[in-house]
Amino acid sequence: MKKAAALIIGLATGAAAQAQTQVQIYGIVDAAIVGEHGGVASPSTKITSGAASASRIGFRGTEDLGNGLSAFFTLENGTKIDTGEVDAAGTIFNRQAFVGLKGNAGQVALGRQYTPWHTALAAVDPFGTGYAGTSKNLFPDNGTNVRTSNTITYKSPAKYGFDGELAYAFGEQPDASTGRQFGGAIGYANGPLVLRAAYNSKNTDVTATASAPFVSRSLGRNTLLTAAWQLQMVSLRFAYGIDKGFNAATLGNANNPYGGVKPTPSTDGRSVLLGISAAIGPGTLMASVMHKDDRTSFDQDANSWGIGYLYGLSKRTGLYAAYAHINNKNGAGYTVANNTESGTGNTGYNLGIRHSF
Repeated sequence: MKKAAALIIGLATGAAAQAQTQVQIYGIVDAAIVGEHGGVASPSTKITSGAASASRIGFRGTEDLGNGLSAFFTLENGTKIDTGEVDAAGTIFNRQAFVGLKGNAGQVALGRQYTPWHTALAAVDPFGTGYAGTSKNLFPDNGTNVRTSNTITYKSPAKYGFDGELAYAFGEQPDASTGRQFGGAIGYANGPLVLRAAYNSKNTDVTATASAPFVSRSLGRNTLLTAAWQLQMVSLRFAYGIDKGFNAATLGNANNPYGGVKPTPSTDGRSVLLGISAAIGPGTLMASVMHKDDRTSFDQDANSWGIGYLYGLSKRTGLYAAYAHINNKNGAGYTVANNTESGTGNTGYNLGIRHSF
């Protein structure tokens, strides 16, 4: 009897241990000397947090629920290590905050999350949407194009090389369509070749109030096609974006960075990126060229190029240097950004250190 009781207690204790949530604390600490030139607010030299990758601390965990089902969560806070502040006032987990379930049929999550459009772009940008050479310089990778709150997502498992994802962000207005955003992506991976198509649509209508009428605006729509080809030492990258409608392609710096007539955000544009990522020595070389084709009457095109190198001191710590330049046409207002700042001029550089844990 005692042996049977001991066996039951042992099994129960083991089951409880297996059901416990496994929690990981992770983060990135990144700081750089950033120089900016060419705008009315430059030249300037400063220390910036998160030039390569936004500084952050996060918590993520999983719990095995049995029968192939598990629960998971992520809570991630952005920080400014140059000042010790959070990077968005009045928030705690402003970067990501979601909980979900994962099983054989895929995973569903609810909360604040990245958009499929941003995820597709970040995967092929040699700079990972960071450093001075970031795709943010010409692609509209800002605002709710990057992440949305009040969002439900679904990600399918990969099958025969294909996978897909869907995202829907509730506007939480009396009119269900006001303020909502939705999108998705489908991808294919076969050996060294990875292809992906992503779509994003956002409604920026304004609900009527007692003192103001309803404001109707055209949908902001972003379509993105990407490709990556991994060779032995070099990865070739490509992205082509189509942006149409109100707020589809807001400018990273909307404060008239060059003075004179204020630039107008494009409501009908095309963006293209060609880049490489190459393992050289103890680090990685990153380079890209980009072109913005504004098809509105303003014809505010731009060309950009960037180059950078991440020198690995260890698997977790690296030193980096990056440089980028933009040639704006017809009063275009594109600025050299980095992962956390929109930039103030058409030329910029970063010299920094990044540690992950």
